[in-house]
Amino acid sequence: MIMASPHFSINELTFSETATRNNIDNTPNDNQLDNLFITAMEMENVRELLGNNFINVSSGFRNLELNTLLGSKKTSSHILGLACDFVARGYGTPNDIVSTIVGSDIMFDQVILEHHNPNIKNSGWVHISFCEDEETPRKQALIINKQGTMLYSK
Repeated sequence: MIMASPHFSINELTFSETATRNNIDNTPNDNQLDNLFITAMEMENVRELLGNNFINVSSGFRNLELNTLLGSKKTSSHILGLACDFVARGYGTPNDIVSTIVGSDIMFDQVILEHHNPNIKNSGWVHISFCEDEETPRKQALIINKQGTMLYSK
């Protein structure tokens, strides 16, 4: 197993049940692999911010075929290896996590509270994306739910 950082493996950041079920080879190219190392190191910062609680990554790198099958945009940072979707149940709800990240010095490009319903325990997840080294992060915080996409506010 290749570790991209102390707590995140390349396998964890590239595994997809959907890819497996659909016989899609979700192997990153060299540039995408380099970006996964950036993502893993940034996720170490997130993990530390969240009290070193376990982070369960549900989706990391997605090649274009997998990303399209999942109905995501072709501009998704997942395709570049610069995004992941996750929860950290030991820390709190996805809303708790997004609120903490927004108030931190984590250099995220986007953080999105996805499909969280405050009336349903443990609903939703956090999407976070990062930039390649030479880019400036937008520090954009959003919410995506049944009502659409809107700016995140605590």
